[in-house]
Amino acid sequence: MNLHEYQGKSILKKFGVSVPEGGVAINSDQAIEIAKSIKEKTGTESWAVKAQIHAGGRGKGGGVKIAKNLEQVKEFANAILGMTLVTHQTGPAGKVVHKILIEQGIYYPGESPVKEFYMSVLLNRVTCRNIIMYSTEGGMNIEEVAAKTPHLIFKEEIDSLTGVADFQARKIAFNLGLSGKAFKEMLKFVPALYTAFVNADASLFEINPVFKTSDDRIFAADAKVVIDDSALFRHPDFNEMRDLTEENPVEIEAGKYDLNFVKLEGNVGCMVNGAGLAMATMDIIKLSGGDPANFLDVGGGANAETVEAGFRIILKDTAVKAILINIFGGIVRCDRVAKGVVEAYKSIGNIPVPVIVRLQGTNAVEAKQMIDESGLKVYSAITLQEAAEKLKELV
Repeated sequence: MNLHEYQGKSILKKFGVSVPEGGVAINSDQAIEIAKSIKEKTGTESWAVKAQIHAGGRGKGGGVKIAKNLEQVKEFANAILGMTLVTHQTGPAGKVVHKILIEQGIYYPGESPVKEFYMSVLLNRVTCRNIIMYSTEGGMNIEEVAAKTPHLIFKEEIDSLTGVADFQARKIAFNLGLSGKAFKEMLKFVPALYTAFVNADASLFEINPVFKTSDDRIFAADAKVVIDDSALFRHPDFNEMRDLTEENPVEIEAGKYDLNFVKLEGNVGCMVNGAGLAMATMDIIKLSGGDPANFLDVGGGANAETVEAGFRIILKDTAVKAILINIFGGIVRCDRVAKGVVEAYKSIGNIPVPVIVRLQGTNAVEAKQMIDESGLKVYSAITLQEAAEKLKELV
């Protein structure tokens, strides 16, 4: 589950990570009140006005502005709220901005030059350990930094039993070129960030940039936080942070039926039980000359209701020219799935695209016979090769 920047920062703050003072507004009047409150608390004479969408690159798209006075806060709030913000992560359609974050300005004059760093915490699936990845090149696209200057990206593996060791925090601060007060601030920042990551059951914490102010304070100036869906039962308060307006409505509908659905840009819809089989099915579709229009895993308990829901979801995509159902009858019997396919077909009515059903496993022969005798425009197959040949013929 993706979180907005302001939501991620609320988690960081809870675990002692330094974040700028701020608040969320849905109109310019609220923005002004928040800006005044921030000034009273911090004495700041500038504010950041930041669009809140689930995408990066907001600054380049015009979704982040620095206001030098309250009049500019109102001006920028009116300009950003309601805009369709297009970034490299939103695609050409962009996303509509419904909320803005008003924060204290952290670019202020002082004796020391300001600096921006990159830092993230994530799981290294090869070593099965969490790692802290960091770089002196903050505020930039980390993929671009990795491609052009890989020697400027550092990684620190963390022992899950001991957490961040003191020597590791010092090593990170040293590699970032810090000294004095800023060095000491980073020694507190790093373990607090890691503690927040672990306790939130996150799959990613990305702080870009980690900001060093002119008076050597360290702030999380931005925050991309992704929570592991499988751990949400431990965090009922996180469920309240879910913003459905930022999610694909078709994927939301699929979730109501416990279907794992991901929209793709192809022309062949697929319905499969099991993630591994789904990946293999998408390979078959590609080898047959088509392109997968989706990833749809109905799970091991497929029945008439889930199959019908899967059909309806796939058919919402007008680019779909055929549907391939590939079920392995291990936990679920193939004849039960076949019955669900026939009932769903009759319930939905006219399905405008050909449907290929490949069933293998328990009662596969009976399932094929049931489909063949249904009188419906459904093509049955036993092997993947049969399904591939039929798909190639139709698409």
